Amino acid sequence: MRVKILLQITTDDGEPAGAEEIASFGKSVKQAEDLGLSLAESKMLLAAAQQRIVEAQTKNWIEAQRCCEVCSRRRRSKGSYPIIFHTLFGDVKLASPRFHRCACREGNGRATVSPLTELLPHHVAPERLYLETRWASLVPYAAAAELLGDVLPVETGVNATTLRQHVLRVAERAEAELPKDRCTFMDGSPADWQTLPVPDGRIIVGLDGGYVRDWTERKNNFEVIVGRSMPEDGAPRYLGFVHGFDQKPKRRLVDMLESQGMQANQDITFLTDGGEEVRALTERISPCSEHVLDWFHITMRITVLGQFAKGVAQCDEEAGARLTKELERIKWKLWHGNTIAAQDVIEDFEDELSELDVDYPNLRKFIVAAREFAVYIASNTASLINYGERYRSGERISSAFVEATVNAVVSKRFAKKQQMQ
Repeated sequence: MRVKILLQITTDDGEPAGAEEIASFGKSVKQAEDLGLSLAESKMLLAAAQQRIVEAQTKNWIEAQRCCEVCSRRRRSKGSYPIIFHTLFGDVKLASPRFHRCACREGNGRATVSPLTELLPHHVAPERLYLETRWASLVPYAAAAELLGDVLPVETGVNATTLRQHVLRVAERAEAELPKDRCTFMDGSPADWQTLPVPDGRIIVGLDGGYVRDWTERKNNFEVIVGRSMPEDGAPRYLGFVHGFDQKPKRRLVDMLESQGMQANQDITFLTDGGEEVRALTERISPCSEHVLDWFHITMRITVLGQFAKGVAQCDEEAGARLTKELERIKWKLWHGNTIAAQDVIEDFEDELSELDVDYPNLRKFIVAAREFAVYIASNTASLINYGERYRSGERISSAFVEATVNAVVSKRFAKKQQMQ
């Protein structure tokens, strides 16, 4: 059997033009793969249909631009030159006409104008740029280019270099569209905030960081801050930027929250590891926001101290047991939000550790780690809460969900097998 595909384009008035054959296939059935369209046939069909449709659309659009926008006189033609418009469904070859500039516009710029060039300045369809950017965010450029060539009827530009250039162009445009950063984003007055409708629910935002090896200076690393925002009734959104390089980190965070419906009376909980840079990022975002020190990072530091205490127990069992018990007291008090008592116990723990006289090789490291923990808790006193109470009420107290985001955004791309550097 033979299959012919006809394409018919009608005018805005509904008048049909003549049907044109765009593809013809001879089909026979000998095995399962002969059924339906093959990948090659579907590519050919899509490319042919795209060529005819884009040709018809650009022809009508160019004709509408033929007259001068000031005096409405028809402009004289000065030939045309070929261009290639790169789309998702094939590379479309078009004739781009040039028109003489109208006499009423003499002295204003070039002598000729090319309307199609103004419509397609980069000769790449936005939808193709979107798909290239999306795929390149998940797999290396070379793999994304190979995937693009495998499933779509594209002929040119299917290589890692071109794909990277397209992605960087999209990134630069998105960066240029981002408004300037500000110290505070709280507009209006408290009286205005009270008149706002009640928000749908709390937004939980987790922020954490990961390190990526520098591509040019292999011995150096740079920090990437990533985050995940989860409204109670809505889809999560992700955030990522290079710390110390991004000039608009707070604006980037605010834009993400505003896309999820944030308003001035919105309850927002920021869960972070307590670092100064990340903590500063969450300040003055919303008058109803709070910063909470992540319980996961607290317990992680206490666990490290507990390992040191076990080492002391190998040299002095009684001293090791006493230090372990003190760490359990610190953890219990922090869990129940008894911050002042916890800091007193931490101070006593430091004093006892400094007076310890045991033959433990890592005692100096133990003392330094205990001091760092004390400074860590003291620096984040305002961010400590009653973790037990909040946990029993079903609310989040840990940014462990951001660890998966760090793995997806940083580790999977730059630190593991994919090597998207």
